[in-house]
Amino acid sequence: MPRHAHTSEDASVRLLKVGERVRHVLSELLMREQVHDDTLSAHTVSITEVRMSPDLRQARVYAKPLLGGDEQAVLTALRQNTAFLQREVAQRLGLKFAPRLKFLADASFDEADRIERLLNDPRVARDLESD
Repeated sequence: MPRHAHTSEDASVRLLKVGERVRHVLSELLMREQVHDDTLSAHTVSITEVRMSPDLRQARVYAKPLLGGDEQAVLTALRQNTAFLQREVAQRLGLKFAPRLKFLADASFDEADRIERLLNDPRVARDLESD
């Protein structure tokens, strides 16, 4: 029986799966307040996406405080607790290498609001109605 050849699609599925597992671990740590940081305890933080590098050694973590308050303070607190979060992710996932976490602000909500405002613009509505 021939072996299944690994394709780039298989690799991308693996990246998505590992990224999603990392997202779940980080979300659980923050939800259960296992990170001992006053700023993170005072805010509800959503980990919206984790993008893994092809070698699974780096992870870009997109985070957003709910209600959008104190985004920079939350990102700073996450970055200060990176070592703890990396250790926890490595232990819980049992990966060969602990991925290096890089915390970034998630701008997708702001982009969605911008598009929504554009679509609600009276000039755009007028153009859509003329069809």
